[in-house]
Amino acid sequence: MYLYNLTIQQATGIVSAINGNFSGGKGQEIVVARGKILSLLRPDDLGKLQTLHSVDIFGCIRSLAQFRLTGAQKDYIVVGSDSGRIVILEYNKEKNVFDKVHQETFGKSGCRRIVPGQYLATDPKGRAVMIGACEKQKLVYVLNRDTAARLTISSPLEAHKSHTIVYSICGVDCGFDNPIFAAIELDYSEADQDSTGHAAAEAQKHLTFYELDLGLNHVSRKWSEQVDNGSNMLVTVPGGADGPSGVLVCAENFVIYKNQGHPEVRAVIPRRADLPAERGVLIVSAATHKQKSMFFFLLQTEYGDIFKVTLEHGNDGVTELKIKYFDTIPVTASMCVLKTGFLFAASEFGNHALYQFQAIGDEPDVESSSSTLMETEEGFQPVFFQPRGLKNLVRIDQAESLMPIMDMKIANLFEEETPQIYSLCGRGPRSSLRILRPGLAISEMAVSQLPGVPSAVWTVKKNINDAFDAYIVVSFANATLVLSIGETVEEVSDSGFLDTTPSLAVSLIGDDSLMQVHPNGIRHIREDGRINEWRTPGKRTIVKVGSNGLQVVIALSGGELIYFEVDMTGQSLMEVEKHEMSGDVACLDIAPVPEGRQRSRFLAVGSYDNTIRILSLDPDDCMQILSVQSVSSPPESLLFLEVKASFGGEDGADHPANLFLNAGLQNGVLFRTVVDMVTGQLSDSRSRFLGLRAPKLFSIKVRGRPAMLCLSSRPWLGYIHQGHFLLTPLSYETLEFAASFSSDQCAEGVVAVAGDALRVFTIERLGETFNETAIPLRYTPRRFVLQPKRKLLVIIESDQGSYSAEEREAARKECLEAAGVGENGSANVDQMENGGDDEDKEDPLSDEHYGYPKAESNKWVSCIRVLDPRTAATTCLLELQDNEAAFSVCTVNFHDKEYGTLLAVGTAKGLQFWPKRNLVAGFIHIYRFLEDGRSLELLHKTQVEGVPLALCQYQGRLLAGIGSVLRLYDLGKKRLLRKCENKLFPKTIVSIHTYRDRIYVGDIQESFHFCKYRRDENQLYIFADDVVPRWLTASYHIDFDTMAGADKFGNVYFVRLPQDVSDEIEEDPTGGKIKWEQGRLNGAPNKVEEIVQFHVGDVVTCLQKASLIPGGGESVLYATVMGSLGALLPFTSRDDVDFFSHLEMHMRQEHPPLCGRDHMAFRSAYFPVKDVIDGDLCEQFPTLPLDLQRKIADELDRTPGEILKKLEEIRNKII
Repeated sequence: MYLYNLTIQQATGIVSAINGNFSGGKGQEIVVARGKILSLLRPDDLGKLQTLHSVDIFGCIRSLAQFRLTGAQKDYIVVGSDSGRIVILEYNKEKNVFDKVHQETFGKSGCRRIVPGQYLATDPKGRAVMIGACEKQKLVYVLNRDTAARLTISSPLEAHKSHTIVYSICGVDCGFDNPIFAAIELDYSEADQDSTGHAAAEAQKHLTFYELDLGLNHVSRKWSEQVDNGSNMLVTVPGGADGPSGVLVCAENFVIYKNQGHPEVRAVIPRRADLPAERGVLIVSAATHKQKSMFFFLLQTEYGDIFKVTLEHGNDGVTELKIKYFDTIPVTASMCVLKTGFLFAASEFGNHALYQFQAIGDEPDVESSSSTLMETEEGFQPVFFQPRGLKNLVRIDQAESLMPIMDMKIANLFEEETPQIYSLCGRGPRSSLRILRPGLAISEMAVSQLPGVPSAVWTVKKNINDAFDAYIVVSFANATLVLSIGETVEEVSDSGFLDTTPSLAVSLIGDDSLMQVHPNGIRHIREDGRINEWRTPGKRTIVKVGSNGLQVVIALSGGELIYFEVDMTGQSLMEVEKHEMSGDVACLDIAPVPEGRQRSRFLAVGSYDNTIRILSLDPDDCMQILSVQSVSSPPESLLFLEVKASFGGEDGADHPANLFLNAGLQNGVLFRTVVDMVTGQLSDSRSRFLGLRAPKLFSIKVRGRPAMLCLSSRPWLGYIHQGHFLLTPLSYETLEFAASFSSDQCAEGVVAVAGDALRVFTIERLGETFNETAIPLRYTPRRFVLQPKRKLLVIIESDQGSYSAEEREAARKECLEAAGVGENGSANVDQMENGGDDEDKEDPLSDEHYGYPKAESNKWVSCIRVLDPRTAATTCLLELQDNEAAFSVCTVNFHDKEYGTLLAVGTAKGLQFWPKRNLVAGFIHIYRFLEDGRSLELLHKTQVEGVPLALCQYQGRLLAGIGSVLRLYDLGKKRLLRKCENKLFPKTIVSIHTYRDRIYVGDIQESFHFCKYRRDENQLYIFADDVVPRWLTASYHIDFDTMAGADKFGNVYFVRLPQDVSDEIEEDPTGGKIKWEQGRLNGAPNKVEEIVQFHVGDVVTCLQKASLIPGGGESVLYATVMGSLGALLPFTSRDDVDFFSHLEMHMRQEHPPLCGRDHMAFRSAYFPVKDVIDGDLCEQFPTLPLDLQRKIADELDRTPGEILKKLEEIRNKII
C-alpha cells in the first residue's frame, strides 16, 4: 500500500513571532513560525492581516530573531531549527520568496539538549548573533558586510560552559562598544555529584554577561551575578544614546533591572485579587516599543494581564522601575509591537489577534514601583488589581486558530453535498467546537427581495474609466429592472434600457456607451442618450450572446451567428460577418481583447452535438473554424479566462501569459483547456465534477485579477493564489446568476440572484481551504461522540485547577458588589459602560478574554454536553460534582434493549499528577437519553480501581480499559456487572476498537494489541502485538487486519497482521489460544508488520477515514496539536506511484528545504519513511524557477504542464 500525504489545512497555531521591515520600504511585517511552517504576514490598510507568503521548511522551527545591519533599510531573519544549522533568510519582495543568504552547520540534526538552536539573540546593532542550546553550548557568529555590501558571516566563536542549563538569552544594547550577550544560567555540576539532594535544592541561578571582543575575535565571560531562582526571561533595555542599557530580568512575582556595576532595581508584579496565595506570577511574553524620546516594555503574565514597564533614568543610572496595569488579552506565545500602532498577539491557544493602540497607558491605573517596594516578615508586600475591559487596546482583526485539535470526526449531519469536519479545539475558557466546511467564507453585505423571480443580473459602468459600477440590471421572464447604484440602490427609468422585455446581455461597449441585447434585437445607448436599435431579421429571435467590450457575437434561433464590431470612432456597432452553424448554438464566449489590440481573435461556440469549436474573428479568416474539441456532454456555458504573464511578484510564481477556455457541461463537469494564443489550438484539458447542475460561468474580479465564478449546485471560485490555480467551493447557498459588483462601500463584491432575492456578498480570506463555524464550550474538550440518527453530538469537557460555573458566578457577584460599595465604585460603573458600547457587546469580564479564576491544582471541573450542531444550541449540560472529571465517552447498546442506546462516560475523582500520580476513585457512569436524545439522565455509576481512559461497545456489552486491565461489562440494575477481564496489558490502555469478533487495543506506550474474546470459555486473550514500543496518541481501525496509529513524536504508521497468520487464527478452532498460552518473551505469539511509516512533524491527536468530496475515494485524515489537517490518500495505480516517487526524488535534490534540514531525514526522523510520498514537497514544484521546472520535467519525460496537471488531479481526489 502506497499513500500520498497532503496537508489540507496548514498549522494555525504560532510558536513564535517577530516583527520588522523585511521587504524594505516603510511597511511593517510579521514573520511567524507555525511548527514547520514559516509565514510572512502584513496588516493591510484596513487593519486586516494578510498572509503574503507561507513556506514549509520540513523541519522544526525552534526560534526566530531579526537583525538589521547598521544603516541598512531592511531586516534579515535568523532561524534556529532542528537542522543543526544556523540559517539567515532575506525576503525577496519581487519573487515573493524567502532567499537563503547563509547556512552554517554547527552540530547534529534533531532537537537535542546540547545542540544549539533553542535560543537566539541578536546584537541590537546587528553586528553579531548568539545561538544557544538548553545546556552547555552557545555559539556567537559575527555579521558584517563585504565590499559589495552583501551580508557576511564569520566562523562560530564558542561561549560554552559545561554543566550549565540556560533559561533565556538576549543581546545587551551597549551602543557601538563590543557586543554583549546576557544569559540566565544554572550550574548543576555540584548537584550531579551530591546524592543527598542538598546541592540541588541550593543551586542558584546566575545572570551572566558574555562579551564579544571584535578586535580579538573572541568571546569571554565578562560578569556574573546571582539572580532570583524564579527568573525565566530576559528583555533588552535600550542603550547607547537611547537609554541606560542593561537587562530586565523577569522572575516569579518580580521584574528586576540589572546591569554591570549598577545596583539592582526591583518591583513587584501586581497580582489579581482572586489569585490563590500559593500561585506565583510569571511573565510569559514581552514586547518593546522604542521611539526617539521614550521607550517602554509590555510584559504579559501567564494569566493574560499585560503590564507597561517604564524606567526613570538619568546620568547616575536607573532610579525607578514602574509596572503599571495596561490591559488583559488572552495569553500569548509572542507579542509584537509594530511601529504602525498595532500590537500583534500570537495566542498560545485559540485565535490570534491584531490590536490597535488607542492609548499607551498614560492614564493613572494600578501601579507598583521600585520606590514603594515594602518588605515585611513574610516577604515583599504584594500589589493587587482587578482586571477590567480593554482601555488602551482595541481588537481590529483576528486570525482563526484551531490549535490544539483535541478530537475530530467527519460526518454529514447537515445533509450537504460534502461532509463537515467537527473538531474540538482550544483550552479552558477559549475552547470551542469548530465545524469546518471545505470552501471559502462569504460575508453577505445585503439581501433584498425582488418583485418576481429573476433570471439574470448584470452590472455596468457608465464609462470604461469609472472606478465603480453605475447600474445593476435584473432580467425577469417578461421585463428588465434597472437599479442605479449610489448611496442607496434604487430603481430608475431614465437609463435608456428597454424595460418591457427580458434581457440576454447588458454590457459597456466601446468607451462610454451601453448595450442591451434582448430576444428581438440589440439596443445601443450612447453617452448622450441617443439610442440605436438593430432588429433581428424576420421572426427569428436571439438566443445566445457573447461580447467583450469591443466585439459582439449573437446566435439566432436555428444556428446563425452574426458578428458585430465597434467602429473606429467607438460610436456605433457595425455588422461584419454572418455564419451558419449546423444546429442550434448552446453557448458562446469571446476571448478578452489583448492589451494594445483592437480585437480578440477567438470566439468559442458550444453546440448540442457535444462539441466546442474555436472560430477566428480576424478580418483575414473571419468565422473560420480553428479547432474542435469534443466533450462528454452538451456545454451549457463557456468562459475565456486570461491569465496575465507573471514573473515573481505577489503571486510568487513565474508563468507566461495563458488563455484558458472553461466550459460548464450539462452533466455537472467543469472542463478546462488551454488555448494556444497564436493558432487557437486546444491542449492540456482537465475536467472536474462540480455538482449536480450544469455549471454557469461568470467572470469576476478578485484582488484586481480576473477570476471565474462557477454556479452549480453550489458556487465555486476559480482564481490564482500564490502561483497555483485554485478551484474552491464557496460556503453559500445555490445561486442562479452572478456578476461582479463594485461600489464605494464594497470595492470587490459579487451580486447574484437566487429565488426571488438579490444578494450582494464579498469573498473573504482567499487561499484558505476551510471556513469555520465556532461554538464556544465551557472547559477544555476531551472527546466527543456522534449520534448520527439524531444528528447530535455528546461532548465531555474537563479542566484542572479551575472553579465550576456556579462558584465563578457567585464570586463575580460578590466582587462586583464589593467594588460597587468600595472606594473604586465609580471606576467600575465607567468600566461597565465601556464594556456596553464595545463593538462585540461582550460582558466586560468575559471569561474567554480574561481566563478563569485559578483554584487549587487538585480541584477538577467537568461537564457532559449534548449539542445540536444545526442550531448551535446546547440541549443538555450536566456538571459533574465532587471533583470528578470525564476522560472517555462512548455510546453503547446492551443486549437487553430496555433503554435503547445508552451513553457510557469514564471519570476519575480527585486525580493528581504531582508529586505522584494518584486518584481517589474511577467511575463509569451510564446515562440514558431522554426527549429524543436531547437530554441525559443518570442510570447508575460503577466504581472502578483506575481511570477508564477507553470505552467501546462490543457484542451488546461494554469494553473498558482501566489502567492495564481490559474488562468486559454487562448492564445490571444498580451497577455494571463484570463478565471477563485480561490483566496482561503492559502499561495503560488508551484506545479500544472492535470489528466482528476482534478487539484492537492501543496501549499508551506499547502500540497495538490484537485480541479475541471466546464466548464459550468466557476468555479474552491477546493473539498478536507490535514489535516497536509506540507512545500512542491516536488510533483508527482501517480493516480486519490493519490499524493506523500515531505516536507522541509526530509519526503516523499503519500495522497489519500478515495474511497467513490472520487466516490461521480464523481457521484454528482454538483461535490461536494454544499458541497464546505459550507466548514469546512475555509477548503475544504473533507479531504485526509495519506497512506504512511517516513523520508528520507535529503530534497527531486524531485519525479518521473519510471522503471529503462527493464520489471521491476515501483517505485517512489526521489532525494535529498545532491545528493542521492532513490526508493520506492511497494510490490506485502503480504508474502514479512511480511518477510521484520520482518527482519527490528530484524535488529533494533540486529544491532542498529552506532551513537546512534534509527532507528524507526529516520524514524519517524516528523510523525510516516507508511507502508514503510527500505531497507537500511535490506541491512546491510550481514555485520553482521555470528552467528548474523544465529540467525536472525532462528527467520525468513530461512537460511542466503535465506535472502541474497530475498535482492538481491528485489534490482534487482529496478535497
